[in-house]
Amino acid sequence: MTIAQKLNMALSYKGISQAELARRIGTTPSNLNQKVKRNTLTKEELEQIAEVLGGTWRAEFVFPDGTKI
Repeated sequence: MTIAQKLNMALSYKGISQAELARRIGTTPSNLNQKVKRNTLTKEELEQIAEVLGGTWRAEFVFPDGTKI
């Protein structure tokens, strides 16, 4: 599964859009979309995204209820 697929599943799980996520992490929707498309998100960015979503990043999104994406 690609990072983009995992991110989309995590966003769906949390019920927010990629645009809303971009705002929450302090970037533009366009910038985040390009990073996702190009697969250029850094480990630090993935950790920040997971934190904003209420989980952790371990090459997957892990949520407090045990759900892994």
